[in-house]
Amino acid sequence: MEIPIINKKSFISKKWILDHRGPKNPVDFHLPYAWSVEKERTRSGAVEDTGTIFLTNKECPYQCLMCDLWKNTTDGPVPPGVIPAQIEYALERMPLVNHLKLYNSGSFFDGGAIPRKDYPRIAAILKDFETVIVESHTSFIDERVLAFRDMLHTELQIAIGLETVHPEILPLLNKRMSTDDFQKAVSFLAQNGISSRAFILHQLPFISAGEGFVWTKKTIDFAFDSGVECCIIIPTRLGNGAMEALQHQGRFQLPSIPSLESVLEYGIALKKGRVFADLWDLEIFSDCTQCFAIRKNRMEQMNFKQEILSPVSCDCQA
Repeated sequence: MEIPIINKKSFISKKWILDHRGPKNPVDFHLPYAWSVEKERTRSGAVEDTGTIFLTNKECPYQCLMCDLWKNTTDGPVPPGVIPAQIEYALERMPLVNHLKLYNSGSFFDGGAIPRKDYPRIAAILKDFETVIVESHTSFIDERVLAFRDMLHTELQIAIGLETVHPEILPLLNKRMSTDDFQKAVSFLAQNGISSRAFILHQLPFISAGEGFVWTKKTIDFAFDSGVECCIIIPTRLGNGAMEALQHQGRFQLPSIPSLESVLEYGIALKKGRVFADLWDLEIFSDCTQCFAIRKNRMEQMNFKQEILSPVSCDCQA
């Protein structure tokens, strides 16, 4: 049954989101708070190691309803020179990779997060990578992106959080972004030879599991029609306080692993670009220990091969 959309008179405000937060984790702004290396299928079709550096930075100004990245952020901007030093620190300790993601808990092109004067040094550090991926809100996608690309001299890809095209739920996420904003940003990037990828949330609050499946598919369609090269489907998680409050109110339910499998299959079948399911911490969505490992492996292999593999059969589906 459809879960009623929250009354607009009780619109989820920024204050409501912040009031439901817990404490931040302690961080040292001289160091990235994490880094990792995982395999990812590249645009060429090869499956290669891809590094991710999670930069310690100030919190994103948008403070979205579902976001938990604020947990590892500083209370204010970091000084110039700090972000390049964090990148160097992680690269010295990571295995060698050809592809690198820089995630800063916000937007790479937000001048309040990463000073523009740091661009030349960052670009120099990254010049030998085959691909560099950064994330950004649509409001920061402008000539700043082009300036950084021209310094970088390697393939730059921008990841944008689209989340959903549901006309009532997107405004409730506090993203302060419209679908038109998304289309314009992707178009601007494409016109300037920069590819983009979309983050898409699977199973948003305020709708049933059935409706969640439908709207994830619609959002994948919209993203590819807008011109993105890649879609990453992220199952919506608990963990930031606000989502727990909505779950307690009966307005949010965790997505199931079979539903994530289904939307991954849908996206891959379109053959419009790469489609990945985000498998981080996947066990929190599992209700069956018997088939969890098999399902996770199947989705991982579909991420790599971009092919729909034989379905998993388990008694839990009964």
